[in-house]
Amino acid sequence: MTTLDNRTSTAVLVVDVQNDVVEGVHRRDVVVANIAGLVERARTEGVPVVWVQHSDEGLARGSDDWRIVPELVPQDGEPLVEKHYGDSFEDTTLESVLSGLGVGRLVIAGAETDACIRSTLHGAFTRGYDVTLVGDAHTAGDKTAWGAPTPAQVIAHTNLYWAHQKAPGRRAEVVETKDVVLHDAP
Repeated sequence: MTTLDNRTSTAVLVVDVQNDVVEGVHRRDVVVANIAGLVERARTEGVPVVWVQHSDEGLARGSDDWRIVPELVPQDGEPLVEKHYGDSFEDTTLESVLSGLGVGRLVIAGAETDACIRSTLHGAFTRGYDVTLVGDAHTAGDKTAWGAPTPAQVIAHTNLYWAHQKAPGRRAEVVETKDVVLHDAP
């Protein structure tokens, strides 16, 4: 249903699952394991996996903190998009990578829920992509000291919000890892 012409493929988009980003986040090991299972399934089913990696003044490119967690290893040939803003599309090569793959639907997982995941979901949806948020494969750190809800509440609210998004010619959904459909029925 995407509004993007001739873009019938799906890609798994793994956002910012980097050492520093996921250190100490809510249910880190469970979320990383869910992402690893999703990535393996995508590879087995021939669905592209696209990696997004953030850097900024607090997360130096090339540092150990910047590296993708050791449980997740991008394979040769899998696109890696470097970004500096929350929205993975903003001032990056993501759109051209996805266009080249014929992708009109994104299955999104990663970190952090209340920043880069939300920004990327909105960025994709407003650009015409169908989006599937993997409800048990995104996470956030504890920001309650700054007045934010608990990470569990942030995740639950994001899942609720995206489960009910609608727009002409596009669809949004939230599903658990075990229920992700990578290929639409013909």
